[in-house]
Amino acid sequence: MLKRHDHGAVRRDAEHAPVWWAPGMRPLLASTALGFAGLSLLLPVAPLWALDGGTDELGAGLVNTVLMLFTVIAQLLMGRVLGRLGRQRALVLGSCLLGLPALGHLLTDRVAAIAALAAVRGLGFGIITVCGATAVAALVGPERRGRAVGAYGLAVAVPQCLLIPFAPWLAERAGFTPVFVCAAVPLLALPLAPRVAHALHRAGEAPAAPARRRGDAGRLRRVLPAPIAALLAITAAGGAILTFTPRLLSDPAAVYLALLAFTATAALSRWRFGEVADRRGAAPAIAPLLGVGAAGLAAVAAGAASGTGAAGPFLVVAGLLVVGVAYGGLQNLTLVQSFATAGEGARSSVSVAWNVGFDAGTGLGSFVAGALATAGSYTLCYTVLAALTASVGICWAGARRRGHEAVR
Repeated sequence: MLKRHDHGAVRRDAEHAPVWWAPGMRPLLASTALGFAGLSLLLPVAPLWALDGGTDELGAGLVNTVLMLFTVIAQLLMGRVLGRLGRQRALVLGSCLLGLPALGHLLTDRVAAIAALAAVRGLGFGIITVCGATAVAALVGPERRGRAVGAYGLAVAVPQCLLIPFAPWLAERAGFTPVFVCAAVPLLALPLAPRVAHALHRAGEAPAAPARRRGDAGRLRRVLPAPIAALLAITAAGGAILTFTPRLLSDPAAVYLALLAFTATAALSRWRFGEVADRRGAAPAIAPLLGVGAAGLAAVAAGAASGTGAAGPFLVVAGLLVVGVAYGGLQNLTLVQSFATAGEGARSSVSVAWNVGFDAGTGLGSFVAGALATAGSYTLCYTVLAALTASVGICWAGARRRGHEAVR
């Protein structure tokens, strides 16, 4: 039998052990990576497939907008879905809805059909994202949540890093068919669903209904808008980048390098900022990262204005490298900040709100970028996104300053 001080040593060892080894984390991270692999292959390629079928930039942007719209719808319904199906069946349903429609692209390149397939994929993606974000908060204690969110973010970002740059190149070199077949990879996550559900059951996690008491709902309305606004700003930029970078640059090698710069820095930042959040808190770094993102978007706008000469692709790649830092870091910090300000009893509500913010921002960014590029130019598109991101950063810094003054 362990003595009392031995129990304390065990708890300290658990706190310092890598979060990867927490019960249930590895199947959760693996299923998350497989789901995002399927998504990442089609984020840049489904709009390209629509363009290949004869639509314009607005129609191409609509594909990912529909994807994210139905993702948000699924996320808002997750309380009922989990109540009806339970965690295991919900994960199975999400993997099927995300993976199977990828094969439907083999049948048509009409934008209406592609958008319909995107709607089904969005429903599956919404289920997977809410299940994942809620589970990572339940499997690891608050003292290690930043690192757990960082590990979860790495499982999200590594497939994006590897596959988003690769998918347009593969479509260009080998055709669209291999991309659509590979995008059914979320189906490989089906055997992992029981393991994740079992670990959550052992951890004592039960799907929590969104806050319904007037006081709880009012508190969430006070504390969540600020981090969600920061998330919306940077994910709108991400939606534009992921949808239209293959059209912004004419050279496939430059497209690959630009998307790799964006996704690789995003993956590294989302992981490493988890430790920053655990040590120093998430809030102080949010406004600076929004400024970094705005600077990177301004560089992309300058690159778009420079055309196809040597300076244009260089500025685009450099700008996306900088935006990637903000894109990855803010994903981690806004989620950690939302959990911290809302409290432990609101994990489910925070997970839904954060995922809705992420996907709504991505969808709106894709749609607005397509509209601006159709009506004006890519330079106008990225200039507007840079101004929006900078404005949100200024508002965040001002709100924190006023908060500090009120405390004094």
